[in-house]
Formats: sequence, C-alpha cells, structure tokens
Amino acid sequence: MKDLSKDLEQRKASHLYRRRRVSDSPQQIEMQIDSHKVISFCSNDYLGLANHPALKQAFIKGIEQYGTGSGAAHLINGHCRAHHQLEISLAEFTGYPRALLFSTGYMANLGVAQAVLGKGDSVLADRLNHASLIDGGLLSGARLMRYQHRDYAELADKLATRNSGEKLVMSDAVFSMDGDIADTTTLAQLCKQHDAHLMLDDAHGFGVLGEHGAGILSHSHIDPGEVPIYIATLGKAVGTAGAFVAGSKDLIETLIQQARTYIYTTAQPPAIAVATLESLRIIQHEPQHREQLHNNIAYFRQCAQQASLAISDSETAIQPIIIGDVEKTVAISQQLFDQGFHVTAIRPPTVPRGTARLRITLSAAHQREHIEQLVTALHALI
Repeated sequence: MKDLSKDLEQRKASHLYRRRRVSDSPQQIEMQIDSHKVISFCSNDYLGLANHPALKQAFIKGIEQYGTGSGAAHLINGHCRAHHQLEISLAEFTGYPRALLFSTGYMANLGVAQAVLGKGDSVLADRLNHASLIDGGLLSGARLMRYQHRDYAELADKLATRNSGEKLVMSDAVFSMDGDIADTTTLAQLCKQHDAHLMLDDAHGFGVLGEHGAGILSHSHIDPGEVPIYIATLGKAVGTAGAFVAGSKDLIETLIQQARTYIYTTAQPPAIAVATLESLRIIQHEPQHREQLHNNIAYFRQCAQQASLAISDSETAIQPIIIGDVEKTVAISQQLFDQGFHVTAIRPPTVPRGTARLRITLSAAHQREHIEQLVTALHALI
C-alpha cells in the first residue's frame, strides 16, 4: 500500500483536507455544532421538515408498528407495507406508473446505470453532474462521454456520433454546487431527435420546484413520458432519507431483477417510509413552506445585490459565492463559523479548480434577520 500519511499531509498543505464537525442538535436553523451556537446556511433541508413535529410523530408511530430496522433486503423479507405504500404514493405524485425505493441517491444512480446499460452503449453526461451520476456511467460498462456544462450544442454533436447501442443522457435537474437548472425541455427534445433516453436526477428540485413541489417536470411543464428515468432523493426537501426511481413498469421490474445496489442492500427502516409519507402529505397540502422558501431566496438575492456580493445566477435554494482561491475560501468559512454562521467551503475535486466557493443554502425556516446578519458578515469578509 502506498504511503497514505504522505497523501494526507499533502491534502492538508493544499487546504483540501476534509474535517467533520459534530452536531449536538436536530437538523434545524439554529444549531449546536462543535460546541458553538451557529445559524446554519449549509443544509439541504430546504423546507425545514427534518425536525417537523408531525414527521417526528410519524417516525415514532412507524417504530412502534415496525421496530427500528428492516432486517433484510427488499427481496428477502425487508419490504414492508409502508415501503410499498410509499412507492405507490411517489409514483402518483410524480405522474409515473411505478416507483422504486433505494437506500440512498448514490445507490439509485449506480443501480440504474448498471441495470440498463452495458458494453456497446453510450452515456452522455453534463460535466457538472453529481459524482454519483459520473460513477454510475463509469461502472455501467458503457462509453462515458461528457459535455460542457449546459452546452446542448455539444451534446447534440456527441449524440450524432453514436450510431449503435443504447444512448442514455444523464443530467442533474438542479446542479448541486451551482444551483442552476438544466434546460430539461431542450434535453428532452434532443433525446427524441437522436433516439436517446433521458435520465434526470432531481435531488435538489423534488419537493421545492413545480406545482405542489412535484419537481422539475412540473416546473418545466414536461410530460413524464419524455423523461423515461426520473430519480430524486428523500433526504433533502423531504426531510427524511433514501431515494427513489420513477419510470415505466418495465423499468422498475428490470431494476428489481438487475440493479445490484437494490438487490444486495438492506431496505431502509420502515419507520423512515412512514415519516416520508407524512412529509409528502405536508408538501402537497401545505404550500406555505415552499412559498416561504422562495420568499427567502428572493430576499437573500436582494440583500446580497445591495451589499455588492458577487452571487451566481441561481433561482434555487443553492446560492454559491465563488471565491476562487482555496485557502481564502476555507479561511472565510472558518471566520463565519467563529461569528456564528455555518457556511461550508466547497473545494476541488467537488468543484473545478479555481472555483472554490461558499455554498449557501436557504431554508423555509430562515428568518429575515438570519439572512440580513449573514449578508452583513459576508460583506465585511469578502
């Protein structure tokens, strides 16, 4: 084995060493992290549901009914009534015939690619896709071709070169580090023109975009039939854990038969499915959470522009401020933490070199004074 300590020291010297902070509080806006009281601006809990009383009560009810663990994979004896009902509800909500639960979004993306692609096929992927999409393409055995971020002319050229095998275009719906949204209408049109299939990962759009929070397809007014493979996670806006794939009956049955990350993984605890069903009810019937989130996004952008902060062109809860230099980005993140704000420094390889940034994420639970205080601190530091 190579000298691991040398590699770790090099990471530290390059300001790329990652350290975990320890929280002693629920996932909420005001948190206790590393013994500091901080206001969190780095959670993906966009609707503030992760500590919602109704979800906690549903989780407790689920534990009382099903216990704490599922005990086995879905195909052994780990698939319970709550899992089954959640899959039906997710399919109905997204407009697809079927849906299938996975334990994580990473496993969903790996499982789909491995199950539906092989040698002789092609994967075409946006360069800023999440790591799980990239890894899914690599592990599938298909040829991976990447196009420049949101450069659909380049995608069209690459699609035109592939004359044999299956063609699958993979894209984030909302890009996790930039907050911008894929042009899903153009993607669907290109796939139709070139006889390719489209797979969208809506991890950061599900629950917050579109009518009733149904996600990117509703937001873009796209029929589910134009996006054969739809993936979203449940650990962000939904406030629980896990992920799902939605699609045709044949797609879901194929995944049940062939997706290794589904077949060989213990099912998520049933209580999580019970809590997720309650979260879906809230998302669909309590629009005030989503409305407050979008009000907070607009207010942050207004305050940031007034403070002359160089914010990105993002209409989502992800509002990055690109610093560029890694050492400076880490230093600002630590200074913010010392002042009571938790804003994560995002560095290569998560983002391209020269684009280290502060990734600010907003929640429906933020108050205006939280936003004002953060912008004041940022204005003094940047």
